[in-house]
Amino acid sequence: MQVGVERGTHATILHLKGEFDSFYCQPLLDKVEEQFDGGTNRVIFNLLRVRFINSTALGTLIKISKACKRRGGNLAISTPSPVCKKVIESLGLNAVLPMFGSDAEAEEFLAGEAPAPAAPSQDLVAEDDSAVLFFPVDEARTNEFIPEKERSRPLNPVHGHAFGSKWRGVGRMSALDANGLRFTWDGGQTGLEPERMKEMLAPGTELKVRFRLPFLQRRFSDAVVTVNEADAREESIRISTEFTEIEAKTLEAVEQYVTDMAYLRKETRRAKEEGTS
Repeated sequence: MQVGVERGTHATILHLKGEFDSFYCQPLLDKVEEQFDGGTNRVIFNLLRVRFINSTALGTLIKISKACKRRGGNLAISTPSPVCKKVIESLGLNAVLPMFGSDAEAEEFLAGEAPAPAAPSQDLVAEDDSAVLFFPVDEARTNEFIPEKERSRPLNPVHGHAFGSKWRGVGRMSALDANGLRFTWDGGQTGLEPERMKEMLAPGTELKVRFRLPFLQRRFSDAVVTVNEADAREESIRISTEFTEIEAKTLEAVEQYVTDMAYLRKETRRAKEEGTS
């Protein structure tokens, strides 16, 4: 990621370009500290050219915001790229990271000449609806429950390209922590009723899973999990699992994701409480 520094009328504007992920957090903190040493306490982050931003990066922006406030200033976001705008709004972080359509509007806000934009009323999202690809480790279990025509589909169930010979189910993640993940599954095109799905994914069943860490990284992670609980609902089931095989690097990323989201949730709630007090 590239960082350009511009001296505005009321604030220092940092123009970020590229992918803002965990790797660049400390270098950015160092860059901002240099601006503080130069007398700056008002900082604008122009995110127009940021193609990707993750949860750790958002946490870093919040830390910088708090550092600005300790020095009697503040932080604002200007011209966020569609990706950044979507992530910040979907997490309800406008209360902590006010966004503006231009550097000038952000400067007016920091100078006290314009109010902060209204923040979304919803709390930080409690659940993530990322895809979870899964299939039983015991292929005989797949053969028992999944119709042959579904097992022989040669296409990736998410993207539609060649994916190999194994059938994959596609669930939606509802929770994730260092112990395991939970997801819901509606049976897809299998024609299975919820009770039959529950039998297929009964407690003790081992699954290979592939999942993303929402708001942290874009690539898929792989693991083996064991089903702890399967609850049938009207048209779907909810599966609770624990990790039984997971790479140390992947587990570290999961733990980072959990830490990031807890921090973002806490800071968002604190900002909203301060705004209503």
